[in-house]
Amino acid sequence: MRKGQPSRIVATLALLGLGAAAFPESHGHARAQAADPTKLPAVLARIKLPPGFHIEFLASAPGARALTVSPDQSTLVVGTTGKAVYQMALGRRGASAERFAPGVNFVMPNGPCFAPNGDLFIAEHNRVLRFSPAADGKGWDETHPKAIVPLGELIPAAETSPIHSARVCRIGPDGLLYIAIGQPYNVPPKSKRALYDQWGMGGIIRMNREGGDREVFARGIRNSVGLDFDPQDKVLWFTDNQTDDLGDDIPPGEINRAPKAGLNFGFPWYGGGHIRTREYADETPPADVVFPAVEEVAHAADLGMIFYRGTQFPREWRGIFSAQHGSWARSIPIGARVMFTKVRDGKASASIPFAEGWNPGNAAYLGRPVDVAELPDGSLAVSDDLNGALYRIFYDGK
Repeated sequence: MRKGQPSRIVATLALLGLGAAAFPESHGHARAQAADPTKLPAVLARIKLPPGFHIEFLASAPGARALTVSPDQSTLVVGTTGKAVYQMALGRRGASAERFAPGVNFVMPNGPCFAPNGDLFIAEHNRVLRFSPAADGKGWDETHPKAIVPLGELIPAAETSPIHSARVCRIGPDGLLYIAIGQPYNVPPKSKRALYDQWGMGGIIRMNREGGDREVFARGIRNSVGLDFDPQDKVLWFTDNQTDDLGDDIPPGEINRAPKAGLNFGFPWYGGGHIRTREYADETPPADVVFPAVEEVAHAADLGMIFYRGTQFPREWRGIFSAQHGSWARSIPIGARVMFTKVRDGKASASIPFAEGWNPGNAAYLGRPVDVAELPDGSLAVSDDLNGALYRIFYDGK
C-alpha cells in the first residue's frame, strides 16, 4: 500500500458501515448506497458504447457486486460485500431487486453462483452456503441454508484480513464448485507462503457440492474476483488484480487461462505479467509459471467476467466481457468501464473498451462497474457498487 492508504481504508469502511473485516480488494471500494434513478440518466448519457448498443437503468441494489442468473432464467441474484444479498425477478416490467434470505446473517456475501439443478451457492468471506430450490418450485428455501463450508473453515480464522476478502464462485463443467480466494497482502511475507499454498489463498480451490474433496486447483494468483468457463472447450479463465506501488503503469492486470489443475500463475514472484516484485526479487521463480493470456492496463482493477453465450449481440461482440472497477493506487484514475476480449480456439486478442464514461479522468468516479451477467434475452447486466445500481446493455442495431 502507499503511504496514507490505511487511513483511506478505515474511512471507506466507515462509510460502508462494515467494519475493518469488510475491505474486499486493494483497488478501493464504493459506498453501499441505493441508486437514485433521478440522477442516473445524466450518468448513463455519458456512457460510450459501440453503434447499435444502448444502456439503461435496470434496478437499485445497494452495494451491488457479483451477479448470477438462475438456470431457469427467472431470477438475477446480486451479491454484496455488506450483509445483504438481492434477488430480482426477470422477464417482468417494473421488477425491482429485493432482499434475499433477510433472516440469514451474511458476512460479505460477494459471490453467488448456481448449479444446474437450481441450487444457489453464496461464497462469503469465510463460509459457503447452499440454498436449495423451494419445495413448491418457486424460488429457494431462504430459511434453511446448508453451510457446505462452515463459518471459519474457508480460510484460517487468523488470516481473515480485510484485504482481498471478496470471493467469487462458479460451477464447472465437471460439476464441482470453484471458488477464488485472494491472499490478504499486497505482497505476502515469505513466512506465510506455505500456509497460503495449503489453503489455496492466492488461488482457486474446488470441491464437490457438499463441501468435500476440497483441493487447490490453481496457485500463484494475487486476487481473482472474476472467473468463467469457455463454453467452447470448457476451460477456466479468470481475472487477477496485480501488485500496487510499482508505478502508475506497471504491473499489468491479467486475464488468465487454466486448462488443467496444478498450474502456477507466478505470484508473488511476479507482480503482474513479467514484472517482478521487490519482495521476491532475490528468489528464482518456479520454472513452470504460466503467464497471462491477456495483459490489461495497470491498476484498472479487473473484476467480474463472463463468456457471452447469447445471440442478441453481433458475432464480432461474442467473447469475454469483463468489468474494470477502476484504480485507487494510481495518480490518474483509469478503468471504471466494461471491456471486451475476443477469444477464438482458446487464444485471446487484446481487450478493448466496450462501455466507458463512468471515469471523467481526474475527478470522482461517476460509477464503478463490478460484474457482468448475461440476461435471458441476450442483453448484458452490469453491477455498479458506487451507485448501488444494476444496468442493462442491449443491442437493437439503431
